[in-house]
Amino acid sequence: MKIQNDLLLRTIRGEKVERPPVWLMRQAGRILPQYRAVRASLSSFKELVANPELAAEVTIQPIDELGVDAAIIFSDILVIPEAMGLDYELVEKKGPVFPKVIQRKEDIDVLVTGEDAASRLGYVYEALECTIKELNGRVPLIGFSGAPWTLLAYMLEGSGSKTFSKAKKFLYQEPILAHQLLEKITHAIISYLTAKIKAGVDVVQIFDSWAGLLSPDQYRTFALPYIKTICQAIDEVPITVFSKGAWFILEDLKEVSCHTIGLDWTTSVEYARECLGDTKILQGNLDPCQLYAPHDRIKKEAENMIRAFGAGYIVNLGHGVYPDTPLDGVKAFVNHVKSFRY
Repeated sequence: MKIQNDLLLRTIRGEKVERPPVWLMRQAGRILPQYRAVRASLSSFKELVANPELAAEVTIQPIDELGVDAAIIFSDILVIPEAMGLDYELVEKKGPVFPKVIQRKEDIDVLVTGEDAASRLGYVYEALECTIKELNGRVPLIGFSGAPWTLLAYMLEGSGSKTFSKAKKFLYQEPILAHQLLEKITHAIISYLTAKIKAGVDVVQIFDSWAGLLSPDQYRTFALPYIKTICQAIDEVPITVFSKGAWFILEDLKEVSCHTIGLDWTTSVEYARECLGDTKILQGNLDPCQLYAPHDRIKKEAENMIRAFGAGYIVNLGHGVYPDTPLDGVKAFVNHVKSFRY
């Protein structure tokens, strides 16, 4: 199916474009009244994730409401641990909770991986198919996965955390077991993303949300090799790697076979270009809190950001949009980007 607005894909391919494309992490969510209406009709967030028709509906809502240049499938990074055999719950105002966590070798041995794990996520692939049908080629569709270290962190910690100290302790005390678990997670991710590509996504993004909690040496030992493995295994569609907070790893990412590097707001454009040169397309990196500002300030910051990045750039936030962000602030940001011309 020919994509009508292929600005994102042309930018990733390094083609000359009239303006930078724009989409937002967590663009499908609580900032939209349409989403809140759908969510209110269900008993849980996971019920929404597991419903292909509704997941497709909320995936498309930002395209209709905001006019962004890409859709990203509505799902959750923790579907992979669940498919591997480690169930989780999403508790209101608390976040993800794993009733059982990984503690010993036996816990790792019983985990399912590879195609066996990916095959349990049929509802995600159905959601992709529904979304592609309803999108009807309007914009590209992005699929995603959590990165191995980030997923391991939840599987060991049992919930969200400011420090993930239990997970990091495991890296120090049980490095061999940590690598065994990371390998299993990596194989599950590869099979999962391959199935998403088969279902029709145009781009995939790897979210390493807790990358910045590791030291440079730890990241090079327990995170980067597995991201490299994933990127080497997938060559059918472009890949974006977003390692939040890991500014120290940018030069290493130059050698990873991905097309785009996502940046958070703590990383300057100048430093990213110094580390990466023109080897990667850059994506980011407005502070999500900037969207609380007056509209004239939002527009000014958006324009300054675009000019600083220059060509070969995808406009986004430095992390996901926050739930209480004013919708009119989001629209002011997106609309100003769309009015920009190189």
